Parts: sequence; structure tokens; C-alpha cells
Amino acid sequence: MPRLSILAVVAALLCVGTASAQPLVQPDWLKAHLRDRGVVVLDIRPHDQTAGGHIPGAVPADYEKAGWRVKTPDGAGGALPPIEQIAATIAGFGVGDKDHPVIVGDDFGATARVYWTFKVLGHANVSILDGGWKRWSTGHYPVEAAAAPVRHAARFTPRYDGSIRAELPEVERTLADGKRTLIDARPPGQWEGTAKSPAVKAFGRLPHAVWIDQSDALTADGTALKPRAELVKLFGKAGAAPITTYCNTGHLAATDWFVLSEVLHHPDVRLYDASLSQWANDPSRPIVR
Repeated sequence: MPRLSILAVVAALLCVGTASAQPLVQPDWLKAHLRDRGVVVLDIRPHDQTAGGHIPGAVPADYEKAGWRVKTPDGAGGALPPIEQIAATIAGFGVGDKDHPVIVGDDFGATARVYWTFKVLGHANVSILDGGWKRWSTGHYPVEAAAAPVRHAARFTPRYDGSIRAELPEVERTLADGKRTLIDARPPGQWEGTAKSPAVKAFGRLPHAVWIDQSDALTADGTALKPRAELVKLFGKAGAAPITTYCNTGHLAATDWFVLSEVLHHPDVRLYDASLSQWANDPSRPIVR
């Protein structure tokens, strides 16, 4: 074989090894690849639910209790943990540098937030099970009730990617210069300022924000995204400028981030994970009601 052809083959193999996974995978795909080396199913439902039935081999990784998010002294109710801490949490689930985690849940915002966590740590090879546990469990796919096999802790190396995360100083700059579009993903009462989350100290929203309720992107049961054509129409109001999504604790906003970044491929979308729980903790910061 000519030397050039050999180099081309090697290059192709390298590309395959570093390619990102599809953001959403279907139950049929997961069933076919469930036993593949490197595929790790992370079930982020509450532990009492995973104990009652789960995908064979799934690792319980409770979204609320396993350490995916932390409260911080500045008021943030669900911020990204310190990088080494969250990396150790992921390694403890048995997810290594070369593994392909597939996130399973019954709340799309939660699965999107865990997906974003892998992405912000520089781990591109991650997917969400489309339709979550509900679609799997009602679709005649294999389910087991026995405890999942214990996975040994793996080596997970974080490669922090700040390009998809907005932190407080950047949000303050955005309000000053208007160079990014702020998208509020919360329900109507919170957007209008007639209701608020217990995690947030004040009623209202960030100045100049655009409202795209994350629930409008989801099917009625909240486990899957609507068809792409509907998402294009819904998110058209976001415009072409760089975007930062926010909510109360970075949970609901993860859905809007996922749609814009991973489905519609907007070139610059960031998630403000500390969101209004941090912002409104300081009464001197502006809030519009």
C-alpha cells in the first residue's frame, strides 16, 4: 500500500476514535449497544426509583443526591461543583476517559444538565437516551430489578471548557454591553414576576432577557424534545447573537442550552449554571419585574 494511503487510513482511524457521540440516542440504538465496551448507562432518577427497575447494567447516579450540583455560599442553588470534585464523582460511577456515558432519566432538564456537565469537563463522547426511562420501560425493552453490578472507579480526566459556561462576571458584562442574548427558560409566572422559586430571593428576571419556556420544547410528559421543525420555530426568537441561558439553578436552562447548542447547532451558547439563585442573592443586582 502506498505510504500516502497508509497515512490516510491512520488519520481516519484517529478521527473515529475521537468522534463525538450523537447527543440523542434512541432506545433501539441503546439496546443494540448495551453490552458494548465503554458504553455506561447512568440512571439519574431517584435511587428508590432505580431500585424498582432499571436498564440492565445501569449505574444509579441520582441527580439530586449524587453530587452533580452544589449549593455555594454566594446563593447558587445548583452550581457546577469544583472541577476536581465533580470529576471524582464521575470517576466513582466507573466512567473513564474513553467511555461513552448514556444519560437516562424522566426529566429532560436533569438529563440535559448532566450532559452539559460532561461537555463542560471536555468529555464529548456523551449522549441522552431520547424519551428517557419512560420510553424504554414502556417499549418492551429489557428491564431488571436486581442491583446493578458494581463498577470499579475509573480514571476520568477533566479538560475544562469554559466556552459553554457563563459565570457571574460575564453575565454582568452582558448586561453592560448587550453583546449576548439572555434567554430565560423558566415558567410564565416566574418570568412575569408573579411567582418565584424557593431557591431565588427575589421575584423577576434579568433585564433585557428573552423568554423561551423550556417546557415548550418538550413533549407533554417532559421526557423528550419536540420535532426539530417545532424547535426551529420556537427558538427563532433567540436570534443569531451569542446566547446565555439561565433559570433559577441551571436546571431548566439546560434544556434551552441543549436545544440551541446540540440540536440547532448555534455557534455560541453558554449556560449560566448558578443562575438567578446566585444573581438575586445580592439585592444591588438589577431584577426586572
